[in-house]
Amino acid sequence: MQPTGDYLETMRATAPLVHNITNYVAMNFMANVLLAVGASPAMVHAREEVAEFAALAQVLSVNIGTADPDWGAAMQDAAAVMNAHARPWVFDPVGVAATRFRQGLAKDLLALRPTVIRGNASEILTLAGMAGRARGVDAGDSVEAAIEAATTLAQATGGVVAVSGPVDYVTDGARAFRVANGHPLMTQVTVMGCSLNSVIAALCVGQSALEATVAALASYGLAGEVAASVAQGPGSFQPAFLDALAAQTPQALSDGARISAA
Repeated sequence: MQPTGDYLETMRATAPLVHNITNYVAMNFMANVLLAVGASPAMVHAREEVAEFAALAQVLSVNIGTADPDWGAAMQDAAAVMNAHARPWVFDPVGVAATRFRQGLAKDLLALRPTVIRGNASEILTLAGMAGRARGVDAGDSVEAAIEAATTLAQATGGVVAVSGPVDYVTDGARAFRVANGHPLMTQVTVMGCSLNSVIAALCVGQSALEATVAALASYGLAGEVAASVAQGPGSFQPAFLDALAAQTPQALSDGARISAA
């Protein structure tokens, strides 16, 4: 990989328009995260306009956290547009093990070959057809338990798979990296993971999906470390995190990223 901060610098130079079809809980914070990191957010999910809007965006982020049948169809429409224009898109299979609806929607989205899939260990195990121990939208499995599943899923889809945890694992089925940045307070604030997908999406524009995903995870985790150093708890952590993302320089990211080959 080139210096990690280079990926952030490249993204900020283009400020890509990121089309997000995400859950109700995440919309506001995700939009603020994208603005803080230097990208341009859009939240568009009506099926009547989603394909038309997707054609205007540089990248798409899809999250099934509060999906319904109409939203699910819109996600597939938007992903098809991204594929037709050879543009990247990111898939977050939130709580995929919880219901048959989520599992069916995830299967349909996987068939459209996402550029990046990011989820917790239980979600990745479920997508790969292996038994996971999910608790609703939370993981009941370790990152280590999902490494084989991540590799299998990456090879099957031709994309990148990122498994989030205390130390993240990212693979394209051939190469793999671990990212050790982050702080426990990040798990005490809702939609942190959802919003991470939009940052991954932004960095993937015009850049290698594997390296961009690794850089996005490092950037996000490093901002969490900086925010935690000044926060008094989860309530003050959230605004401090946005400030840390906005203030992060490419050099600070290169210096603070804790990335290793796996």
